Amino acid sequence: MNIKARARQLGQGMTEYIIIVALIAIAAIVVYNLFGDTVRGQVGDMAAELSGGAADHSAAAKATAAQGQDQVQYELGNFDQVEEQ
Repeated sequence: MNIKARARQLGQGMTEYIIIVALIAIAAIVVYNLFGDTVRGQVGDMAAELSGGAADHSAAAKATAAQGQDQVQYELGNFDQVEEQ
């Protein structure tokens, strides 16, 4: 195999690698946008508990709040989307 063919083959492998890394990065960005608040809250809670404090966003409190929201009947008059901070 001559030098040009070898360089072309190595370049093709590098291009494929770059494309795969870019697709993984895009997927990670999408997942973080979808689950960012949840992940941020859980990591913050773990850090708080590891430092000896209490977690602010406990899973039990979130579950209770979700069950309460499940019982609300939404109509056009009371349909307000409020983002939790």
